Amino acid sequence: MEQNVKFKLLEMESYASLHQVPIMQKEGIEFLQTYIKEHKVKRILELGSAIGYSAIQMAISDPDVTVDTVERDDVRYQVAQANIKACNLENRIHLFHEDALFFETNQSYDLIFIDAAKAQYIKFFERYESNVKVNGVMISDNLEFHGMVHDIEHIKNRNTRQLVRKILKFRDYLLERKDFETTFYDIGDGIAVSKKLVF
Repeated sequence: MEQNVKFKLLEMESYASLHQVPIMQKEGIEFLQTYIKEHKVKRILELGSAIGYSAIQMAISDPDVTVDTVERDDVRYQVAQANIKACNLENRIHLFHEDALFFETNQSYDLIFIDAAKAQYIKFFERYESNVKVNGVMISDNLEFHGMVHDIEHIKNRNTRQLVRKILKFRDYLLERKDFETTFYDIGDGIAVSKKLVF
């Protein structure tokens, strides 16, 4: 990895911590990068760029990887744009300033990474499942939600409890889908890998 990219990623981690921007945990990033290398993933769609951290981490996994990434928040979009440029990755990371629920693409992807609004995960899955190649995957992050999915009865905040219920509903939904084979990993904040099967 080039020194400037390494330095930029450390800078982004500090920025995320300072500004309370959720970025993927280190174990999750390592899992993604290993998956990309082992499965020779080339085309990726990411729903929820935030500041571009995971898009950059995925792009540097392999020089042939290209990432389309979607972010609706104005400030985060601008920060992500600057970060991608600072890493000289504008040719391989294409950033779109849109709501992922309305973003349209006719591209086919080896991997679609869902890391946007957790309450909308089923909608995201259904909107983009046709864009996943056969034997490609949809990877969803934050499915443990800081361990709260295993301790819902102790959650005091009503909104948080509702969100956790939606995450649990999404987990059940993935298991019910017979056209996708889903494996859950207790890595980072909980990851699901849903492989599209031949039907």
